[in-house]
Amino acid sequence: MRHFGHIAPQVRQRLFYREPCDFTADSPARVLAVALGATLYSPAIRPTLADDIRKQAGRGVISMVICLEDSIEDSEVPQAEENVVRQLVELATRPVGDLPLLFMRVRTPEQIPDLVRRLGSSAALLSGFVLPKFTEERGVPFLEALADTEAAHGRRLFAMPVLESPELLHLESRRETLDGIARTVDKYRDRVLALRLGVTDFCSAYGLRRPPDMTAYDVQIVASVIADVVNLLGRSDGTGFTVTGPVWEYFRRQERMFKPQLRRSPFLAGRADELRQELIDHDLDGLLREIELDRVNGLLGKTCIHPSHVLPVHALSVVSHEEYSDARDILRPDREGGGVMRSAYTNKMNEVKPHRAWAERTLQRAEVFGVAGEDVGFVELLAAGLTG
Repeated sequence: MRHFGHIAPQVRQRLFYREPCDFTADSPARVLAVALGATLYSPAIRPTLADDIRKQAGRGVISMVICLEDSIEDSEVPQAEENVVRQLVELATRPVGDLPLLFMRVRTPEQIPDLVRRLGSSAALLSGFVLPKFTEERGVPFLEALADTEAAHGRRLFAMPVLESPELLHLESRRETLDGIARTVDKYRDRVLALRLGVTDFCSAYGLRRPPDMTAYDVQIVASVIADVVNLLGRSDGTGFTVTGPVWEYFRRQERMFKPQLRRSPFLAGRADELRQELIDHDLDGLLREIELDRVNGLLGKTCIHPSHVLPVHALSVVSHEEYSDARDILRPDREGGGVMRSAYTNKMNEVKPHRAWAERTLQRAEVFGVAGEDVGFVELLAAGLTG
């Protein structure tokens, strides 16, 4: 699989200076952690789950979470478990092309070995499990169950803990909770693919909900938690983890709205400003600003609950030619001693030592999401993704 792999090869060649790389579910964890991109959640109770997974793969979705937790009612859990087993077995018998990286969000540690057992050979479709309301106390049993299941079935399984508990939000317990989480994920480092932020649960603890013109970073109590999580768990010194961006709750039917005009040309024939204004007018402006703020604040990828959010996340994850040029210059072997230089775009100074970690992360993103052509921007990437 690869990002933008659903786009015709000749269009990719025009869009990218360097195309996204190929990878599989068995690729190294460092590649998969970056490649998650927009992780699309789907309730496990959906009767068309197998078809939904195939359809979203054809639209460029790279990672999906099948949710047995908050997205379904408590009384629906047994029915949802039966459905997800039936749907994944059916999916395994009729594979169609590349499937996304599939994860299952469970409620209890006991569900991990039970569901893998019930899936049988179809469990090979799973890349891992999402662990809700993660703290040291609640997280250890989940991770032990995951390790035991992995050993029993001989299949690599990753964990994605969700940081969303009130103990992490409340000031008086935050540091102790963060320290406990750090100890736990460090102990199981080889199994932790990424850490996810449950901002909706944070807001719920105070009866808050951000409107579509506000980002998570405008909600100060939420922004403070994100900052502390990145501070302790997102460091670039080799001790940190990939931390993904929070969910955006708003959507409209952008695909139908834009496709008629976008099919005329993958490069919009000068109508980029028109599409950009359409995005702003239809509640995507807040999402776009939040994606940019996610990256500026050290987050990578994003939880998504609607398919229309996937392409904007991926389009904004592509490395610009300018970023790539700066990163390559900073990491030149003859610059290991440090120093400062004017960028090739002659609009900034690149300091080799302070900007090295940024450059390394940028090249990791470039490997997975590609490097845009010199005159290709977000709108052109989005347009090509929508038209396929």
